[in-house]
Amino acid sequence: MIAATSPYFIRNLLSGNNRFKRYPKRTISTAFDRLRRSGAISIELRNKQIYISLTQEGKKKAGIFQINDFKIKIPRQWDERWRLLTFDIAHKRKILREALRGKLKQLGFRQFQKSIWLHPFDCKVEIRLLKGFFGLTDKEVQLVVAEDIGDEKEWERIFKLSS
Repeated sequence: MIAATSPYFIRNLLSGNNRFKRYPKRTISTAFDRLRRSGAISIELRNKQIYISLTQEGKKKAGIFQINDFKIKIPRQWDERWRLLTFDIAHKRKILREALRGKLKQLGFRQFQKSIWLHPFDCKVEIRLLKGFFGLTDKEVQLVVAEDIGDEKEWERIFKLSS
C-alpha cells in the first residue's frame, strides 16, 4: 500500500529494473485493472502522478490476510490476569458468531462458559481487530480482565502456565 502511493511505483513496476521483471507488462496491467474493477483499489492521476490506494472494500479484503496471520503474543512471564471475552451476537448473525468462535479457538482461547471464552494473555489489540473486521459492536463483544476466576489451578494446567 505504501509503495503503491509512491509517484514512481507504476513506472518502476513496469520498468525492467525490478523483481516483477519476469511478468509481462500486460499481466501486471490486467491485475491492477481487475483490482480496480472489483472495487479493491482506486487509481487516480493527479499532477502527472499516479496514485493507487485501497478502497474500503480493498481494506476489508486485505483485512482477511491480516486476521488470518495474527497471533496473541506470549510474554516471558504471565501477569496472573485472565482475559474473559464475552459475546452476545444475534441469531440472525449466526455466521459471524461461528466465525468469531473459530477464530477464538485459533488464537488459543478456551471456552469458559457458553458465550464466554478465556485466555491468559493480553489480547486487547487482537480483539479490537476482530471486532472491526467482523463489524461487531462493544455491546456484542466485550473483553474483561480478571484476577480471580475460581478453579484457577485447572485453567493454569490447561494453558500450561506456571505462576
